[in-house]
Amino acid sequence: MTTYALHGLYAITDSTLMPDDATLLSQVRSALEGGAAIVQYRDKSNDNAKRLRQATLLRELCDQFERPLLINDDLALARACKAQGVHLGQTDGSVAAARSQLGPDAIIGVTCHDSLALAREAQAAGADYVAFGAFFASTTKPGARPAPLSLLPLAAQELGLPVVAIGGISMDNARQVAEAGASMVAVIHALFAAADIRHQAQLFSQQF
Repeated sequence: MTTYALHGLYAITDSTLMPDDATLLSQVRSALEGGAAIVQYRDKSNDNAKRLRQATLLRELCDQFERPLLINDDLALARACKAQGVHLGQTDGSVAAARSQLGPDAIIGVTCHDSLALAREAQAAGADYVAFGAFFASTTKPGARPAPLSLLPLAAQELGLPVVAIGGISMDNARQVAEAGASMVAVIHALFAAADIRHQAQLFSQQF
């Protein structure tokens, strides 16, 4: 069993920025070379064949770097591609179901929005990390309700779990959320829309 460090840059893929397999793999490789600690495959399309193919290719790539691949909101896909874990939204099934299907070593993360109460529930259910946000205006989810930075030190102190900050994270504010108590920053556009993804990943990683 490999023990993965849940600390630093949490890279999330984007099907618009990565419209084909080659671009996806190239960009994620650059992020991994720059120090990304976790990769999450996020594709909301209904093309199941494409999603399985891409997720499997990504898992193989992440294995080369000894970094975990997590699947966004799709337990069946996580199992099929042998990903190291899954990230669950509040309507995407239970931690218990994910644990029973993916096994005791799987990494299971839960979106908790701006709620410490939801984070406590996730912790009690056996989640490996919790994610809060959006802390800043988000390109991916422009309608997301804001979470206060004051939530991060409270959660980090009380829960004893890695805490992920998501939503509008950029190089301008990454250190701010890290210093507030975030173990990881989850980034999409500020990483994968950069001119030099590897260098951008290094800069994000250096904030920790």
